[in-house]
Amino acid sequence: MNNFLGRHFSTFFDSVKVKPTSLKPLIDVNSRRKNWNPIPIPFRTIPEPRGQDLDFVNVSHSHLVHSDWNKLNALSIHVTPFRVKHVLLKIQKDHVLSLEFFNWVKTRNPTSHSLETHSVILHILTKNQKFKSAESVLRSLLVSGSLELPAKMFDVMLYSYRICDSSPRVFDLLFKTYAHAKKFRNATDAFSRMKDYGFFPTIKSCNAYLSSLLDLHRVDIALGFYREMQRCRLSPNVYTFNIVIHAFCKSGKLDKAMQVLREMEIMGFTPTVVSYNTVIAGCCNKGLMSLAMKLKSSMGKGGVHPNVVTFNTLINGFCKEGKLHEANKVFNEMKALNLAPTIVTYNTLINGYSQVGKSEMSNRLYEDMLKNGVKADILTYNALILGLCKEGKTKKAAYLVKELDKDNLVPNASTFSALISGQCVRKNSDRAFQLYKTMIRSGFHPIENTYSMLISTLCKNEDFDGAVQVLNDMIDRSVVPDSGTLFELHKGLSRCAKNQLAIILCKKLEDRHLMPKGFDKSKIISSQPENEDKTS
Repeated sequence: MNNFLGRHFSTFFDSVKVKPTSLKPLIDVNSRRKNWNPIPIPFRTIPEPRGQDLDFVNVSHSHLVHSDWNKLNALSIHVTPFRVKHVLLKIQKDHVLSLEFFNWVKTRNPTSHSLETHSVILHILTKNQKFKSAESVLRSLLVSGSLELPAKMFDVMLYSYRICDSSPRVFDLLFKTYAHAKKFRNATDAFSRMKDYGFFPTIKSCNAYLSSLLDLHRVDIALGFYREMQRCRLSPNVYTFNIVIHAFCKSGKLDKAMQVLREMEIMGFTPTVVSYNTVIAGCCNKGLMSLAMKLKSSMGKGGVHPNVVTFNTLINGFCKEGKLHEANKVFNEMKALNLAPTIVTYNTLINGYSQVGKSEMSNRLYEDMLKNGVKADILTYNALILGLCKEGKTKKAAYLVKELDKDNLVPNASTFSALISGQCVRKNSDRAFQLYKTMIRSGFHPIENTYSMLISTLCKNEDFDGAVQVLNDMIDRSVVPDSGTLFELHKGLSRCAKNQLAIILCKKLEDRHLMPKGFDKSKIISSQPENEDKTS
């Protein structure tokens, strides 16, 4: 039997001298060869064409060789899957003509295609390294909608493998296409079947699978597959490591991500700026800003220099922690290195200062941004408006809203929420409620925090009808109210001898499973005035 390790078209780990690390000990490749017995590839003969089938194949072949498509068109009504398969096998040495004939059948008589005819054209194309064309054919087949097709495809390709004198890359193509199409179960099954017969996907295809899994937040499956790659001794590349680092950071396992970063260097790989940026982002997400800064400083030692993404990530991390002085220092360092701040840089800083009510600093950054030719977007304006509104400077905020038109920008939900919050700061519940109604008419809806602030302001101004309307809107949109805000409203209703309305609202919340945790309904009942029955 042939040595099926010859079908392995990824490099092995043993090509890299690995120093002792926290990686699991690798099995000796030579002992693996002795112990590994892949299943032999089956050799299946297919019935030869006879009689009219043979005549059709020979005539069609002649027309194809002579590019006589008009004569071939006359034969289209006589095409069958069996005949198509044999014509393809007869012309398989000419991959261009094979694909032309395959597409001709698809156009003239699509029902004459089968899994076998698709399998043959895939073998022909991959053997000739026409991978994009092959993937296009396979993708078209997968979107046809047949649920049974993906499960059958591997077997059909396997049984026609020897007939077409095919290349192992055909199975790699199948695995990669499943990965790109987000058909993870089929990709996993294909990988498992490939191993059984001694085939392994390329590292590029493995990376595509890992990346697709992360796109859909399937972190555990991605890391499980990476461990399987290690068991199969598939050599990772820098992109693989970056994906795995991202997976660990995404799952909050920062220590594991740092470990992979170290292992990259031990195994002879140079971490890229993406490698560092991913771990730095993971540190920032956990509030570990000192560690993030140390990582940034260590980049230069490996010949990797921080880029705009590095600085934007750090600035965002400091802003989230409320450490605006440190964020500004990073911003100045960025400019000192002649790295031009982007719209993301400015928006992050402007929003950071606005969140703590430092609108003057936000405005300075805005002016610096315009001076450097960076065009403001809706996020910039929303951050500036928020900063002004937090300080109760609603007239200046309203002026900025008018400026949106000049930049062809349209207010969105965040714009309205900021304006509502500004009026709430000023305790102007009437104006806040008007803005709320305009927001709803414009097709936007507040977040829970805006609802709570509005209800609270309406209650403080004893506009309980408005507060109840807002709460009913929350219930209609299945938004769970804040327990403190709900108690404030119900307490106000009780004071106005509307305790029955408060109880009805509680019942509506319970029926919709929207009652906030920690809300004690008994307090509403116990707070009912003794003279409610007399006054109502």
